[in-house]
Amino acid sequence: MTLPVFLMVVTCVTISAVAQLVMKLGMSSGAVQASLSKGGLVNVALTTLLNPLVMGGLIAYMLGAGLWLFVLSKAELSLVYPFVALGFIMTMLLGVFVLHEAVGLYRIVGTLLIAVGAVLVARS
Repeated sequence: MTLPVFLMVVTCVTISAVAQLVMKLGMSSGAVQASLSKGGLVNVALTTLLNPLVMGGLIAYMLGAGLWLFVLSKAELSLVYPFVALGFIMTMLLGVFVLHEAVGLYRIVGTLLIAVGAVLVARS
C-alpha cells in the first residue's frame, strides 16, 4: 500500500469516527430527546433531520464514503478494509475524551483485540 493510499484510509476512518461523535451530540440534544420522548415518526424524523449536528455527521459520512470509493479504486479491499477497525479505537477515545464516557477494562481490551486483528490482516 502506498503512503497516499494509507493516508486516505486513515482519513476515511477518522471522518467516520468524527461523524459518529457529531451525530451522537446531535441525537443527545434537547430538541431531539424531547421529540423522541413525545413519539410520532414524522415529528421525530423532522426534528432529527433538521438538527445541524445530525446533518453534519451525515454529510461527513457521505464525504468519507466518497473518499472510500477512491481508496477502493486504488487498493485491494482485503487489505484496506481491516483498517476500518481503527475506527473502533478512535470512536472509543472520542467517547472518553469528548463525551466523558466511562470505559471499562473489558471494552478497552476488546477494542485493542480488534485493532490487533486488523494489523495482522493488513500485514498478510
